[in-house]
Amino acid sequence: MTSLSYDATGAARQAHEQHLPALLEDKVATRIFAKDATLWGPDAEADASVRLGWVEAATVSRPLVADILALRDALRAEGVSRIVLCGMGGSSLAPEVIAGTAGVELTVLDSTDPEQVAAALADRLAETAIVVSSKSGSTLETDSQRRIFEHAFTEAGIDAKSRIIIVTDPGSPLDKSAREAGYRAVFNADPNVGGRYSALTAFGLVPCGLAGVDIQAFLDEAEEAAEVLNDDSEENIGLALGAALGGTNPLRNKIVIAEDGSGIVGFADWAEQLIAESTGKLGTGVLPVVAGPKSPEATLGAPDVLVIRLVPADADVELGENEVAIAGGLPTQLMAWEFATAVAGRLLGINPYDQPDVEAAKIAARGLLDAQPEPTPANFTDGVIEVRGGEWLGHAGTAAEAVSALLAELGPDGYLSVQAYFDRLAFASLEGTRDQLAALSGRPVTFGWGPRFLHSTGQFHKGGPAIGVFLQVTAASGTDLAIPDRPFTFGELISAQAAGDAQVLTEHGRPVLRLHLTDRPAGVRQLQELVSALAGQAAPSTKS
Repeated sequence: MTSLSYDATGAARQAHEQHLPALLEDKVATRIFAKDATLWGPDAEADASVRLGWVEAATVSRPLVADILALRDALRAEGVSRIVLCGMGGSSLAPEVIAGTAGVELTVLDSTDPEQVAAALADRLAETAIVVSSKSGSTLETDSQRRIFEHAFTEAGIDAKSRIIIVTDPGSPLDKSAREAGYRAVFNADPNVGGRYSALTAFGLVPCGLAGVDIQAFLDEAEEAAEVLNDDSEENIGLALGAALGGTNPLRNKIVIAEDGSGIVGFADWAEQLIAESTGKLGTGVLPVVAGPKSPEATLGAPDVLVIRLVPADADVELGENEVAIAGGLPTQLMAWEFATAVAGRLLGINPYDQPDVEAAKIAARGLLDAQPEPTPANFTDGVIEVRGGEWLGHAGTAAEAVSALLAELGPDGYLSVQAYFDRLAFASLEGTRDQLAALSGRPVTFGWGPRFLHSTGQFHKGGPAIGVFLQVTAASGTDLAIPDRPFTFGELISAQAAGDAQVLTEHGRPVLRLHLTDRPAGVRQLQELVSALAGQAAPSTKS
C-alpha cells in the first residue's frame, strides 16, 4: 500500500493554510490529473498541453515491463552483467536514485570528463551493455559517450550493435538512426513527458530494469500514489508540499532538502533538478539545496530558507521552526514531488514545463568548440591553482583571497554555487567543502558536478533571481580521449562546456571565480586545505 506522511511548522504550515482553500476551490489536484493545460496561464498552455503525460506514466509504462525483463534475461544469458547508462539530467538522475535505493549496480556515465569516461570504459567491457538515453536524440554528451563505447566494443572484438540499447522519444533523430543502425533494442518513451518528470517512463525503467530493479512493483506503488494525489481534499499531502515549495509569504526561495534517515539514496539530487529547472525563470523560482540534516543551512534559521527533511516512515520527528518532514517509499515520493512542483509553479505564476535558459550554455559551448579560442589568461597562479575572475577580485593575490573576494559579493539573500568540472567519482571528497563554505559564508551553498548540473540547476542560475555567486573549478587531465568521428576530444568538450557556462553567467551579471587545477590530486588537496583554513576563521560579513 502507498504510505505518505507529512508534517510542517512555521512558514510551510502557514502557506498550506493560506493556499489550500483556493487550491481546493479551483480543483487543482483533479485538474492536474485531467491534464488541464490552462492551470498555469495562457503563456504556459502550449508547453503544458504536451508535457502532462507524467500524471499517468505508471499506467502508460506498464507495457514496457515485459520487453525490458525479456531483454534483461537475454543479456544475462549472454554473460552481460553490467549496465552503463549514458545520459544527462532527467535521463540519468532518476535511474541513479532508483538503482541506488534498490541496492542494484548501475554505472551512470553523465560526464564528459575524459578520466571519468576512461574509467567507465575500462571496467569489465566484455560484460557490459550500454543504455543510451536522450529524449531529443541530439544531446551532445550522450552522443559522444555512445560513439566511444561503440568504438571500444568493436576494437575489443565485441559486436557493438548487440550491446547498445536506446531510449528516446518516438520519431527523434536518435530513434531513426538507431533503428537504421540495427542496435539491440530501441525503447520509446511517452513524448508528452518532459525529461525531469520522466522517472516513471522508459527513461527510468529501462536502465533500472536491465540492471535488476523490480520495476513491476515500482510501477504498482507509483500507480497507487497517483490515485492518492488525484484528490481535491484537505488531506492531499501533495498540495501541502506544493504550497511549502512555492507559496510561503514572503517567499522562502532556498529549499534545503536533507536526507534524514529515509533510506532513499540520492533523492535530493533528483529533486534538485526537478525543482530548479521547473521554477527558476523570469527572475523568480526556488533553489533546492542538497545538504545534510545538520548542515549549516539546516540549522541557522535564515529567513529565506525552508528545510525539508526526508524521514523514515512512522518516525517520531521533532521539527524546528520553518521545517517540513515527509516520508514515503521512493515511487510515492517521485509522484508526490512531481505533483507538488506543478502546484508550486501555479502558485509562483510560472510555467513549470519549459527551461528557456538551459540552451544558452549549450550554444556558448558549441561556439567555443568551433572557434577553439586561446584560454583566457589567468589573473594569477597560486600553487597549482590558476585564478580567473572579474574586477571584484580587487587586489587578491592568492586563491584563498580570491574565494574571500567572491564571498564578499554575496548579498543577504544570496547563495554560492560551486561547480566542479571533472571526475565526480574519483574526487567525490571535494563535496566535503560544501558545508565548510556554507558555514564560512553564512549563506546556502549548492554543489554541482559539471556538465551534469547544466541540465538541472543551470536553469535557475541564469533564469532565477540574480542573487548567486559562482565558484567554478576545472582541472587539467594527464590523458584525453578522442571522440570517434568528431573534430574535438572529451577534454576539449568539457573545457568548452565550463568556459561557455562561465561566459553566459558573466553576461547575466553573475560574479564567477574560475579556479583551474593544473594537477588534479594536488589541486584538490590545495583547495580543500584553503577552504578549511578560511572556515577556521570568523565568517565574513555579507554584502548589504
